[in-house]
Amino acid sequence: MSDSVVVAAPTACPESQTWDFLYLWRVSLIAAMGGFLFGYDIVVIGGAKPFFEAFFGLTSEALRGWANSCALIGCLLGSIFSGVFSDRWGRKRLLLLAACLFAVSSTLTGWAGSFGQFVLWRIVGGVAIGLASNVSPMYIAEVTPAALRGRMVSVNQLTIVLGVLGAQLVNWLIADRMVEYATPALIRDSWNGQMAWRWMFTAVTIPSLVFLVGLLTVPDSPRWLAQMRRHGLARDILSRIGGPDHAEAEIKEIERSIHLESREQISWRELLTPGLRGVLLIGVTLAILQPWCGINVILTYSEEVFRQAGYGVGSVLFKILITGLVLTAFTFVAIFTVDRLGRRALMLVGCAGICLFHALLAASYQAGLTGKIVVAPVLGAIACYAFSLAPVTWVLISEIYPNRIRGPAVAVAVSAMWIANFALIYSFPFLQAALGSAGTFWLYAGICGAGFVFILRRVPETKGKSLEQIERDFAQSRSLR
Repeated sequence: MSDSVVVAAPTACPESQTWDFLYLWRVSLIAAMGGFLFGYDIVVIGGAKPFFEAFFGLTSEALRGWANSCALIGCLLGSIFSGVFSDRWGRKRLLLLAACLFAVSSTLTGWAGSFGQFVLWRIVGGVAIGLASNVSPMYIAEVTPAALRGRMVSVNQLTIVLGVLGAQLVNWLIADRMVEYATPALIRDSWNGQMAWRWMFTAVTIPSLVFLVGLLTVPDSPRWLAQMRRHGLARDILSRIGGPDHAEAEIKEIERSIHLESREQISWRELLTPGLRGVLLIGVTLAILQPWCGINVILTYSEEVFRQAGYGVGSVLFKILITGLVLTAFTFVAIFTVDRLGRRALMLVGCAGICLFHALLAASYQAGLTGKIVVAPVLGAIACYAFSLAPVTWVLISEIYPNRIRGPAVAVAVSAMWIANFALIYSFPFLQAALGSAGTFWLYAGICGAGFVFILRRVPETKGKSLEQIERDFAQSRSLR
């Protein structure tokens, strides 16, 4: 079988175009390993939570919230760092740095001797997550032809959910079976409380090293190389992907975009100018909506969500594993439909679905129901999230910004995401104490409803367009206002 296939191309490409899928998939999957590590590292804490909380004696809402959210401070720092240096150092070097930080922080988090050490290394791991969450989808978007970009950037989300599933599976395999309703003292003195949570964190060292070695075999982004005036290397990479004609067409588009923009020097302050403020607002709002739709609470505090549904610590890790399986399965829906149905349609359907299932979950808690009738809306909300807000937000953020400001603009959007994520995860114990589980999920349902309205009114469709076409469309829409 040939490694190349023929696919229908958008307006920016010839009528038919031959891509080297083997090379494109290899490069994209290696870059997307950053997403795998992101997913693993951000969710492993959900299964380890009852064990390290018992080990360190965390009982207050403030300490529990801080333990579960401190990594997000590092995520914000990593996101800001990538915004400052992604255009200076290139995408590949930052991914190499992220791989090293993942390997070091995961080991030292697992073998922390005090709560202070645990927090420090979780923050360092968060820096790696912030770098990978920024740069992996950006790299894939810049190396992928327009006709395939939605699918390939969604692969980054697939690796994120595979990382989530991997963390949940490893947690389930490592932990010893416990008494269903074990006390904190029994948990603390058990093997799970002393050692299992350590190995849950340490296990991510192996894929981190695989990521590091794989990155040594891939090129840097051709768009970044062109911006650095290394046109020969950029042309070679693009020719490898789609042949000489594709390379020439892409280089001309990139050079035209750079030429039009080179007359002005962009600064961070200019992101707030009238010409750029609208598109920045779209990215930032979507970035905030993604965590505040409430699914990250379910993934991070899954043990508490299922405990509220009537399950004990003895069976909760298997229930958490089921959420990962649903998340993974429905991510494939996005991969196979995002370039066919479009970004906007998936976001609208997903937002409406999450809103509905959160309302059903809140009503179930309010009625005092337990068991499968509560688990069903949890899984339904995760399924809707998996084919919409989870992957498509990253696709849109990676493609809606003009070439010359993509690094800083993506950094602003992703930084907003991590600030929102920190606020969400840290506030959940307080919201649950103040509003109860029912009131908290009514709140998340309302946020999803507002998100639906925003997407309907403000988010454009970008499927099948080159990055330069999207930039021109935004510029034209601003000029018509």
